[in-house]
Amino acid sequence: MARIGINPARGQVTDYRPARITLAMVTYIPNLAGYFEHRLEVLRLVLSSLMAHTTTPHDLMVFDNASCPEVVSYLRQMQEQSQVDYLILSERNLGKVDALRVLFNAAPGEVIAYSDDDVFFYPRWLEAQLEILDCFPQAGMVSGIAVRNAAGHARRSLDQLAAQGAPGLSVARQRRIPDAWEADWALSTGRDPQAHLQATQEHLDLVFRVDKPGGGVCEAIGAASHFQFITPRQVILQALPTGWTGKLMGSMIELDEAVDDLGCLRLSTVERYTRHLGNALSAEVIAEARRLRLALEASAVPATGKRRRKHWLLRLPGSRRVLSGLYQRLFKILYR
Repeated sequence: MARIGINPARGQVTDYRPARITLAMVTYIPNLAGYFEHRLEVLRLVLSSLMAHTTTPHDLMVFDNASCPEVVSYLRQMQEQSQVDYLILSERNLGKVDALRVLFNAAPGEVIAYSDDDVFFYPRWLEAQLEILDCFPQAGMVSGIAVRNAAGHARRSLDQLAAQGAPGLSVARQRRIPDAWEADWALSTGRDPQAHLQATQEHLDLVFRVDKPGGGVCEAIGAASHFQFITPRQVILQALPTGWTGKLMGSMIELDEAVDDLGCLRLSTVERYTRHLGNALSAEVIAEARRLRLALEASAVPATGKRRRKHWLLRLPGSRRVLSGLYQRLFKILYR
């Protein structure tokens, strides 16, 4: 069939220019049952806090890694309301790091501000992280909260800077991260808070202080969390694996190490500007959201944090290993 007319876009020029900052997020909620029962409530609060507390010009890009219809519908609604600038919907689960390869290569900004879909944002989160990125030219990843669990690897560049020093730089080893933040992180990741605090009680945080050009001091803690960070786009693209991994999870420590291998620092703010939530909302987080006047679903119910009584099956020798293997196999069949 012959062409009818001429494409009206021919010869036209758009006045759109991407912002310097691309907020980038991977979402993955394959269902709303079991482990994922409250994850849509978490995602709604995450995006509510992100939009309310991001005042720097930006574009928001979301890569959905084969979530359930309810989540996809919500994300499409957010795009229709101009809350999400770019929405990439994957028909299949690519896995975490391979989804990042698609997302980071598509991001148009010079700086990528990445977040998992279960991270809460406080006011001035982006400004605080950008300040560190500007004050430390070697910075490759800057997070909005320091976690001691992230300080034990990919630290060669940090140790080298601490040993060699730099003009206007001072370095201290001190107990800077509050234990309360560490306990919150342990709970949100399924760890025992007391056991985590006990295991890290001798750890001293590496704190860098550098003079700011306009006066004052910029502080940063030596460690970055791969669940939330900002990064120069050219740095993170070099750090990503060059081939498809096929892994549904994992490879994030390897990403940290690749950033370190490039000679780039992994740093965090000294104050808590972001917070890992996990798969449910605690009473404290709900109270924080209300204090900050963020929108909450009426159905949002705080997680109690109480340990459930062990099922009789788990008292059988070897049952946990067998059931875990069965769960992993069923999960791949249903949601891969």
